Amino acid sequence: MAILKVAHLGHPVLRQQAAKLDPAVLTRDDMQRFLDDMVETMREYDGIGLAAPQVHASQQIAVIDGALLADEPDVPAMARQLLFLVNPVLRAPKQRRFLMWEGCLSVPGFRGKVPRLRELEVEALDRRGQPIHFAAKGYFAGVVQHEVDHLGGKVYLDRMQDLSTLAYLKEYRRYCDKESTALDEIVEP
Repeated sequence: MAILKVAHLGHPVLRQQAAKLDPAVLTRDDMQRFLDDMVETMREYDGIGLAAPQVHASQQIAVIDGALLADEPDVPAMARQLLFLVNPVLRAPKQRRFLMWEGCLSVPGFRGKVPRLRELEVEALDRRGQPIHFAAKGYFAGVVQHEVDHLGGKVYLDRMQDLSTLAYLKEYRRYCDKESTALDEIVEP
């Protein structure tokens, strides 16, 4: 396994629509190594998720380390481990939103409040090309949206409605971290 180079804001790969992946490619050894490298890279940089465009691969692949979400009440059992999302499709049964603090490996050193949908239905392929379908709620839904945004060429800054919440990580930890788990602020769609 290898640690991959992370693309930072300003690199064109982060602004491209990622290409859908042919499911047959997932069975190849080189693709499985790439997926393992994504996991190693995510963990090396203390990320909760990572999308392929963040490591210079414009493909519709994201991984979320669901083990880091074990304390979240709304995370389904199948997502409390490594969760690979290949060619994901998100549907929102309701348009209710909340604000959550987000950071990003491609925008290092910052945090900001981002409006996210409270509930999602997610369809994707797993790392073996098998279809998966699950509901995502609360913080977990926000994490899924963050990673899928990367596949569409967006970063969390693009979703922020109020840039006055943007904070350097050091100041976030000092002044904002206490409120970082509060997800009850409703934002009208």
